[in-house]
Amino acid sequence: MEKNMGSADKVIRTGMAVVIAILYFTNQITGTAALVLGGLAVVFVATSFMSFCPLYLPFKISTRKKTQ
Repeated sequence: MEKNMGSADKVIRTGMAVVIAILYFTNQITGTAALVLGGLAVVFVATSFMSFCPLYLPFKISTRKKTQ
């Protein structure tokens, strides 16, 4: 599993997960929307910590800087 996420990508995903968590804990999102967005937030955090996004693989996308 080769890393394919750059630091900006990880910061954006983590930030989105934090925003979703804030919206949930302030009761701005509830019900099905809260469950779907909560699951998405968990995926965002997990992929950020692993620096790997499986959805990037089929498209051969990498947001990491090229090393020479």
